[in-house]
Amino acid sequence: MPRPEKVAVVQELADKMTRGQGIVLTDFRGLTVKEMTELRAQLRKAGVEFRVVKNTLTLLAARQAQIEGLEPVLEGPTAIAVSYDDPVAPAKLLSEFAKKHEALQVKGGILNGRAISVDEVKALASLPSREELIAKVLGGLKSPIAGLVYVLHGTLASLVYALEAIRKQKEEQAA
Repeated sequence: MPRPEKVAVVQELADKMTRGQGIVLTDFRGLTVKEMTELRAQLRKAGVEFRVVKNTLTLLAARQAQIEGLEPVLEGPTAIAVSYDDPVAPAKLLSEFAKKHEALQVKGGILNGRAISVDEVKALASLPSREELIAKVLGGLKSPIAGLVYVLHGTLASLVYALEAIRKQKEEQAA
C-alpha cells in the first residue's frame, strides 16, 4: 500500500505535468553545489520551477497525466524544470547552461501533453523568445501601415503642389 507522502508527490507531479507549458527533464550528475545553485537561481528568475524527482514517482505521475513515452528518459538521477507561462523558457535556459557546463545533460521533455526528444528540446531552445516573436509580429503589422502613411503623404503632397501650381497660374492669368 502506497504511503500518503508518495501519493501526494505523484499527485503534485501529475498536476505540474498537466498545467506546465514547457517541461524539460535533465541529468545533473557532475554539477557542483555552486553550479546547481547558479542554475536554480537562473531558472527561478525566469519563473521556472526546478526540482529533483524520483524516476518511479515521475513515471507514475506521467501515467496519471496520460503522458506516454517517458520511460526511456527516466534512468539515472532526474531533475524536472517546469514553466507555466513560457513553453520555451526551460528549454532555452537549460540548453544555454548545458553549453557552459557539460555535466548537465538534457534528457527530454514534455510539450502540450506529449513527450519530446532531446533534439526536439534543442529545436525548442533555438526558437526566439516570446518577446522577440511579439516584436517581430508588431514590426510586421507596423510596416504596411507605415507604407500606407508614406503613400498617402506623398499623394497629399502632390495634391498640395498641384493646387499651388493652379493658384499661381490663376494669379498670373488674373494679372
